[in-house]
Amino acid sequence: MNKLKYEAREWSSIYTLLIVMLLTACNTKKTTEKESKMPDKTNKSFTSYHEDVSFLEKYTDIIQLSSPSGNGKVALSPALQGRVMTSSSSGALGRSYGWINRELFESGDTLEHINVFGGEERFWLGPEGGQFSIFFENGQEFNLETWQTPRLIDLEPYEVKEATAEKAVFTKTASLTNYSGFVFDLGIEREIAILSDDRIKGELGLDQLDGIKAVGYQTTNTLTNTGEADWKKETGLLSIWLLGMFNPSPETTVIVPYIAGDESELGKSVNDEYFGKVPAERLVVKEDVIYFKGDGQLRSKIGLLPTRAKNVLGSFDASSKTLTIVQYNKPEGVVDYVNSLWEIQDAPYAGDVVNSYNDGPPEPGAKPLGPFYELETSSPALALKAGEKGTHIQMTYHFEGTEEVLDRITQKVLGVSIEEVTGAFR
Repeated sequence: MNKLKYEAREWSSIYTLLIVMLLTACNTKKTTEKESKMPDKTNKSFTSYHEDVSFLEKYTDIIQLSSPSGNGKVALSPALQGRVMTSSSSGALGRSYGWINRELFESGDTLEHINVFGGEERFWLGPEGGQFSIFFENGQEFNLETWQTPRLIDLEPYEVKEATAEKAVFTKTASLTNYSGFVFDLGIEREIAILSDDRIKGELGLDQLDGIKAVGYQTTNTLTNTGEADWKKETGLLSIWLLGMFNPSPETTVIVPYIAGDESELGKSVNDEYFGKVPAERLVVKEDVIYFKGDGQLRSKIGLLPTRAKNVLGSFDASSKTLTIVQYNKPEGVVDYVNSLWEIQDAPYAGDVVNSYNDGPPEPGAKPLGPFYELETSSPALALKAGEKGTHIQMTYHFEGTEEVLDRITQKVLGVSIEEVTGAFR
């Protein structure tokens, strides 16, 4: 693999020197207040943001965003489609939230079907399967041997249009041909902005963040039909698909609130048959919330139809007391979402809007991709006329604190208590 290289921002030699000075200051007779709050690396059970960014910079340049307080950090890779690689709510030495595939970076190689570099929000396009797929060529069978992630969303770099301390904008122009032979001429713009604490509170309707470490960022993803032909349902449509890869733990539970009601009107509460039906001990469906294990121990996936999904989902790691929330713009009354099932479909626009994937060995004794778990959202199927644009906005938040203070957020945003989450699989 050629070194993934773009213009770096933020991680200056002066800042790095300050970090080194802080780490070595324990040799002095007195410890400053700032130094006393640093994690003890000898007992630390997590990878820090600084450690992950330092690793990534060996292989690709990284653009870093910083919140006004300086505590929130977000690391971006232009060479990987403006991907959010990781983030922190506690500065450079805080916990790194994104899962990063160090083994693949270190190999210096690229793989044939997909390059799972990791990152806590990557830009993708759908549909994956079906007669309008962009992952299979016309006439091929739908299997792993013929499945191919388009380079546009796997290996190709995006241009840096703008980069400041709090925002970066990436662009790309390209063409894609779907399974049915229709050619999409398109333009992509992806804007990532880190959020202030006040903005986080405002977006989630929170009164305060006292006693909580927090980081949040918003991505605004725009797809433009740059060709002369309109995009129509008969020849296939695209959707914007955002996937976040996070570090799993035995105590991580995915939380998906949903719209309760009769299946005859709203459809199934949850689709849990992507990789075979999810075992009952790994999926709990309550009256208005779904719990799904994010432990990286079993390859499994769930999805919700637009008639069932709300505009928010999340996860809670009880071992690290970390709460993650993903919020997105879900248009009211829209039901056409691309279907990614690997088959010729009777209903190509009856797809899911929200998904969660839990990684694990594809078969007994086999090696998992990660492991990791994912939180995913999609835009509607985009029937864009020539020159028209479609936009999908997603916000990702991470919070660390005691269960008592985090409970205020889960009850307000997800409609459940921390006690209900931690007891879901007991």
